[in-house]
Amino acid sequence: MPALAITAYTATTALGRGRAAQAAALRERRSGLRRNDFGRDPLPTWIGRVEGLEDAPLPPEMAQWECRNNRLAWLALQPDGLLDAVAAARTRHGAERVAVVIGTSTASIGATEEGYTRLETGADGVPRFPADLARMIVHTPHSPGDFVRAATGLRGPCVTVATACSSSAKVFAQAARLLNAGIVDAALVGGVDTLCGSVLFGFNALGLVSAAPCRAFDRDRDGLSLGEAGGFALLERAAPGAHGLQLRGYGESSDAHHMSSPHPDGLGASLAMRDALARAGIDAAEVGYLNLHGTSTPANDTIEARAVAAMFPDTLHASSTKGWTGHTLGAAGIVESVFALLALEHGLLPGILHSSEYDAACGPQIRFDNAEDATIRYAMNNSFGFGGNNSALVFGRA
Repeated sequence: MPALAITAYTATTALGRGRAAQAAALRERRSGLRRNDFGRDPLPTWIGRVEGLEDAPLPPEMAQWECRNNRLAWLALQPDGLLDAVAAARTRHGAERVAVVIGTSTASIGATEEGYTRLETGADGVPRFPADLARMIVHTPHSPGDFVRAATGLRGPCVTVATACSSSAKVFAQAARLLNAGIVDAALVGGVDTLCGSVLFGFNALGLVSAAPCRAFDRDRDGLSLGEAGGFALLERAAPGAHGLQLRGYGESSDAHHMSSPHPDGLGASLAMRDALARAGIDAAEVGYLNLHGTSTPANDTIEARAVAAMFPDTLHASSTKGWTGHTLGAAGIVESVFALLALEHGLLPGILHSSEYDAACGPQIRFDNAEDATIRYAMNNSFGFGGNNSALVFGRA
C-alpha cells in the first residue's frame, strides 16, 4: 500500500499526558498502575487511572457531550501540538476533506450507568434519567467520534469503530482506505476508553482480572489489569521524498472462534500479522520492534507468543507494555501504536514490567529486560479483540 505520513501523534495514559511522559516512564520502568480506587465498591485489583479527570469538565460550549470518556478525549487532544496540526490540515485541505475515525470499546457507558443508578420517577410514574444526563449523544457508541468531530471543527466522514480491544488499531486501516480511495486528504485517527463498572465487573465476571499488577508472558500470570487512556494521530498522504514516520501496512482478520477467546492456534492473529507485512512490502526479519497485545491472561499470551515465534526470527525485540498502562481496551490500539512510533523515533524498545519467570511456551522474541536502545526501520503493533477482531499495524521511518 502507499505509505501514509504520520504528521502528529500523542497519547494520555496513567503515565501522564503527551509523548514525553510516556517515553520517560517506559525508559525508567515506572508503572502507572495503582491499587484500584475507582467506584464505590472497588474490586481488589490494580488499574491504570488517568489523574485529573474528575477536575477537568468540558468547556461550557461542549456541555452536551459531558462525561468521563469525552473529558479524557478532550485532555488527550491537547498535548504535543496535535490540535495545531489538525487546524493546519483543516486549512490546507478543507474541513470536509479530513476524516475523523475514533476507536472505543464502551464509549461513554459510564454515564449511562450513572443515569440508571440515579433514575427519577416523574408525575406519570415513568422512570427517567435525571436532567443532567438526559442527553442522547452521550448514551450511544458514537459519542466519542461525534465529540472529536465537533471539538476539532472537522466535517469529513466521521466513524466510531467498536471492535473491542482492536478498535483504535483498526482506525488506521479505515483511514488508509479512505485516503487511498481519494475520499479524503487527511484523517484524524485515535481512540479513548475510560474505566467504568461495566468494564471492571464485566471482566472480573469472566475470571480475567488479576488481584496483582499484570505480568504479561510470565509463567505465573493470572489475569489482566484494566486501564483508561486516549490518543490520536494525524495521517496524510506522504509526499515523494518526505522524511518522518509513516503507516506502512495494516492487516485485519476475524477468526470468529469464540465470543471472548482467540482461536487456539492463533490463526486470526497470524493472518493479521502476515497481511500487515505483505501490505508494507517487507519481510518479518526487517521488523525491529513488535508491541504485543500481551494482556497477561494465560491463554491469550501463549497463543500470541506461539504465533510470533512461528513468524519472526529469534532476534526480534517483542514486548507487552500493559504493565505500564493497564489494558486500556478500545484505546489500546492507539496507545500501543504511539509506543511503536516512539521506538521508531527515539530507538526506545521497552521490555515488560512485573514479569520475571520466563514461560517456556514463549519464544526468545519476548523480552522481559530493561529498555533497549536501537535504531530500527520498522515497528509493529498487535491488537486483538473479543470475537476474534484482530489487527496488526506496520510503521516505518521514511
